[in-house]
Amino acid sequence: MIAKLEAQDVRLDYLQPRSNSQLRALAGIDLKVMDGEFVSIVGPSGCGKTTFLSVVDGLIPASAGRILVDGRVVTKPGPDRAVVFQDASLLPWRTVLGNVRYGLECLKVGAREAKERATHFINLVGLSGFEDHYPYELSGGMQQRVNLARALVVDPKILLMDEPFASLDAQTREVMQEELLQIWLKAKKTVLFVTHQIDEAIYLSDRVIVFSGRPGRVKQSIPVTIERPRRLAVKREAHFHGIEDAIWSLIEEDVRAERNQVTLT
Repeated sequence: MIAKLEAQDVRLDYLQPRSNSQLRALAGIDLKVMDGEFVSIVGPSGCGKTTFLSVVDGLIPASAGRILVDGRVVTKPGPDRAVVFQDASLLPWRTVLGNVRYGLECLKVGAREAKERATHFINLVGLSGFEDHYPYELSGGMQQRVNLARALVVDPKILLMDEPFASLDAQTREVMQEELLQIWLKAKKTVLFVTHQIDEAIYLSDRVIVFSGRPGRVKQSIPVTIERPRRLAVKREAHFHGIEDAIWSLIEEDVRAERNQVTLT
């Protein structure tokens, strides 16, 4: 079976102009995500999680290796991948409907079809009745729902999510996690999700990929053996905490190693 998304020995080096030297951000990432799978990436700060997501989207070219979607090599951004960023970045002069419809307009989709598709996804993310509201009239959680609907409406093969709930308060973040799972089950999309929150990654995912400290590489892939559908209460169960402890132990190794290296230098 061909993976929906595959990274083959992806490496990324940055030129540092002041020292005229190369900084390696990613060191041989090998990763497969199957069709309909929800996979999260966690790891120490600065390990290249968001950078890797940008390589997958085609925003940053890899120094070596390649990204494939349905077996085809990625060379640039495309409609088969949609990104949901931490900041909703909605167009303030457009309504909810106008923001969600914007991507379809760029793809030259007809006005009637664009409105129908946009309305469908506005309903899917739970914003029916808010079509004519402007971003400043919405809460942070509602803005992120608009952001999600805007990504889903173009029917991407893969949804790339870069800490989409990081700026929300703790209560709203938990509610959004639960709602994202419901939306994912209905939309049936392949998701690659980046987060610093281990419990968030476990709750949402089929698998959690742990990146090592910089340069980032896949340290381990942890299957989440928790039955779906999942309620938020599952976070308080012993099995959940066991997975959480195992992932934290992997990250802690690199955090301590980096701290010791700084101390020695």
